[in-house]
Amino acid sequence: MSALITGGASGIGAAVARRLAARGHQVVVADVDAERGREVARAIGGVFVRADVGSARDNERAVAAAVEASGRLDVVVLNAGVPGRCGFDDFSAERYRAVLGVNLDGVVHGIRASLAPMRAQAAGSIVVTSSMAGLAPSPDIFYSTAKHAQIGLVRSAAMLLAADGIRVNAVCPGLTDTALIASFRPRLVEAGLAIAEPDQVAAAVEAVLDGQGTGEAWIVQSGQTPVAVSFPDTTPAIVS
Repeated sequence: MSALITGGASGIGAAVARRLAARGHQVVVADVDAERGREVARAIGGVFVRADVGSARDNERAVAAAVEASGRLDVVVLNAGVPGRCGFDDFSAERYRAVLGVNLDGVVHGIRASLAPMRAQAAGSIVVTSSMAGLAPSPDIFYSTAKHAQIGLVRSAAMLLAADGIRVNAVCPGLTDTALIASFRPRLVEAGLAIAEPDQVAAAVEAVLDGQGTGEAWIVQSGQTPVAVSFPDTTPAIVS
């Protein structure tokens, strides 16, 4: 079994890498942080690939490395993410695109790059690390925009890829002790807000991989059992 994890050098990605390696997966860690990525890969007996997920070519390289490692691609965890870098009042087109380039384009490129090997084996599971900010309003507006888009992408991709034997799901963590909240973590603690450990989210990813569902989004919050979101029962629009 092989697994590719983007954003695998730290936080949730590193926790997922450790869990899947412990289960016998040949893990490829993809990240822009080469030093920490190599450390994680070395510790779990995996492979590191430097990859900017905003680049279609880098995603293709990462997938190729995973296929080379074990001859197939069973699991892809699209976990790389960055916090918002601007809002309406301090808007910058460059900073806006940087946020969507990682958080949304990176998932699109990651899914596309994974399709050929997964279709060839008629099986595969893709998990996207989204966020509670993808289900509810957030003051980090463009981060939330990208995360909401991820949920629509996951649900639509699941519908389109089911016939290929490919499952696509999302986990939606609440506050988690990663670099994304490092700058304001003390304020969160002072406010008494619960912060999950990355391994709790990794355990939820593992549970989703073990399941049979597709097109699901799982809420993961500190000290609580993961729960699947109940979406409205609507008929997909048919575009002529």
